[in-house]
Amino acid sequence: MNRKLRLGMIGGGPGAFIGAVHRIAARMDNEYELVCGAFSRTPGKSKQTGDELQLDPQRVYNSYEEMIMKEKELTEDVRMEVVSIVTPNDVHFDSSKMALENGFHVVLDKPMTFNLAEAKQLKEIVEKSGKLFCLTHTYTGYPMVKEARYQVKQGNIGKVRKVVAAYPQGWLTELLEETDNKQASWRTDPSKSGMAGCMGDIGTHAFNLAEYVSGLQVTQLCADLNIVVPGRKLDDDGTVLLKFNNGASGFLYASQIMAGEENDITVKVYGETGGVEWKQSDCNTLLIKRFNKPTEVFRTGTVYVSSFAKHNTRTPAGHPEGYLEAFANHYRNFALCVKAGLEHQQPKEEWLDYPGAEDGVRGMAFIERVIASDKSDQKWTNFTL
Repeated sequence: MNRKLRLGMIGGGPGAFIGAVHRIAARMDNEYELVCGAFSRTPGKSKQTGDELQLDPQRVYNSYEEMIMKEKELTEDVRMEVVSIVTPNDVHFDSSKMALENGFHVVLDKPMTFNLAEAKQLKEIVEKSGKLFCLTHTYTGYPMVKEARYQVKQGNIGKVRKVVAAYPQGWLTELLEETDNKQASWRTDPSKSGMAGCMGDIGTHAFNLAEYVSGLQVTQLCADLNIVVPGRKLDDDGTVLLKFNNGASGFLYASQIMAGEENDITVKVYGETGGVEWKQSDCNTLLIKRFNKPTEVFRTGTVYVSSFAKHNTRTPAGHPEGYLEAFANHYRNFALCVKAGLEHQQPKEEWLDYPGAEDGVRGMAFIERVIASDKSDQKWTNFTL
């Protein structure tokens, strides 16, 4: 199918960070054309962003409700086909529901919804709609993360015994939400972010990465959350012990008050005969560690990696690919699956490797179980959906 998919966007107006990332990711592989948007709750700001993006003023809308209904009225060869939703968490459910029920595929920024009940309901809506749904857990888009998952799945480190994931940041070391910092203000506001702060914002990424690479699912957890900066309303630091469905144990920590840290998300999975280790600060490298043998160094773009890593790489070895490319991999794989559907063809296995509704439900369950565990005297909490 030799044409671009028509993309609409909800959110991503002035002062937004993630909206611009989504737009870059969607453009990277020439699979989408942004044709419309409702970029802000404030109509003037939506118009401003539309002007900056050189969109047709008639297709820059004052609300997502208006955008969905008016786009639906357009002819099939003109209307948007995919909606990218990049708003704060409190808008995720209603906008996704409306888009899906009116015939549009959805790419949604994580976490999936405001709470677990909404996530479960949205998963049912996705299944009933017959439309495709992608949740942008960025870090599983990296080629060497996909290689790590492949190595574990092939049994190349033996049965998994230990899983460790970490996401340290330092940007909320101070009470930024009391300034005009838009990113800090909504992420620390329970009415917009939900019941969790750090654990909802970045802890869910560490959790998703731990399950993705290990191929396992968490069955129990024990959490200790902290509000370190005085005056903050939601957690900004925490550690979670984990138990997995094959008997393995693990832990993750996420923190936004580790002064001097940037975004060095890391995952390590250890089995009976070795382990895999990946970190974003050296994202084109995967270490495969062997018991009583030298460590192997796998690199992005090389001939010896799996088809999953190769499919998600654009440049030869030695040319770094990073965060934006990982993000773009989800957009490209999603587009390939949408196009396969339009042509009544079966997508390739590599194309189907993007986060979906099930990941979203498990992410919201993680948030709620972590909060419950932190408040509980018993601590260990069953991970149930």
